[in-house]
Amino acid sequence: MREIRITENESGQRLDRYIRKYLGEASLGFIYKQIRKKNILVNKAKASEKYILKNNDLVQIFFSEETIDNFKTKKRLIKSNVKLDIVYEDDNIIVINKRAGILSHSTKNDYSEDNIVDGMIAYLNNKGEYDPKDKSTFSPSLANRLDRNTSGLLVGAKTYNAIQELNKAQRNNQIKKYYYTVVSGQVYGSEIEYASIEKIKDKENLSKVSKSESNDVKDIITGYKAIRTGKNYSLLEINLITGRTHQIRAHLSYLKMPVIGDTKYGIKTANKYFKEKYNLNHQLLHCYKMEFLDLEGDLEYLKDKVFKVNMTPLMEKVVEGEIDE
Repeated sequence: MREIRITENESGQRLDRYIRKYLGEASLGFIYKQIRKKNILVNKAKASEKYILKNNDLVQIFFSEETIDNFKTKKRLIKSNVKLDIVYEDDNIIVINKRAGILSHSTKNDYSEDNIVDGMIAYLNNKGEYDPKDKSTFSPSLANRLDRNTSGLLVGAKTYNAIQELNKAQRNNQIKKYYYTVVSGQVYGSEIEYASIEKIKDKENLSKVSKSESNDVKDIITGYKAIRTGKNYSLLEINLITGRTHQIRAHLSYLKMPVIGDTKYGIKTANKYFKEKYNLNHQLLHCYKMEFLDLEGDLEYLKDKVFKVNMTPLMEKVVEGEIDE
C-alpha cells in the first residue's frame, strides 16, 4: 500500500486524472475499477473518480509496491544543453526568449533533440526547485508554443495551479501576444483580418486559409499594423488574436504579404535572395511582446504586466538594409 499526501502542485485535479498521471502505465478503465472497488481511497474513505483533490488530502493506493512500481510513470532526469534567455521569473512562472531554430517541445520519443521545455526542467532541477524523481505528477511546462523557426517570448509554469491559470487566461484571450515580422510587398495602415483555417493532410503539415464557413475549419483573427514600409518589403506588428497552428504565416500568405524566410508559405525567390545576402535560414517572425490582462487566482499579481524583448539582430539588419523609411 502507498500513501500520497497531496500538495499545492497536485491540488485542483480530479482524482481519476491524478491517478492516471501517477500510474501512467495503467489504463483508465483499470483505474475506474480500482476506485469503485475501494482500492484507491481519499482520506481513508471511498471517493468518486470526479472528486477534486485538495491540498493535504491523503490518497491511499492499496496495491503491492511491486504493482505500483510497474504502473508508475517513469520520469527521466533531464539533461539539456539549452541555455535559457530568461526575461522574467518568480515562484510561479518563467518567461523565456526563444531563439529561432530550437523547438518549444520535444517531438521525438527519445528526447534526443534540444528543446525549451527540457531546458526549463533542467534549469529548475539545477536550482533545486524541481525534482523529476519526486512523487509529484506535475512537470514544468509551457503555456504557449512557437514554431521551431519562430523566435520570441514563451511563458512557462512552475506549478500545476500556474499552468491551469495560464491556460484559462489564454482561452479567455487574457494574454495578448504581439509579433514583429518582415513581409514581401508594400503594406500601409492597420487592419484586423478574419478568415478560416484548416489543416491539410500532407507531408508538409500545411494549413490552408480561406473564407470557408464549413464545419471542418476553424475561425482565425489576425491584426496587423505597418511599422515601416519600403519599396519591396514591410515591417509589420502582428496582434495574434486567435492562436492556430501556422496562423500568422498562413494568413499573411493568403493576404498576399508572405513572411520573408518562410519555406512553407513564402516566396522562393525572395527567400533565396535573403538566404544569399543575409544567410537567413528561418522565417522572420518574432514574438516580441506579451501582455497579461485580468489574470486570476495565484497569478492575479501579474495583471497589467507587460514583457518585451528587442527584435533579433538579424531582423534589425534586414530592416535597416531593405526597408527605407
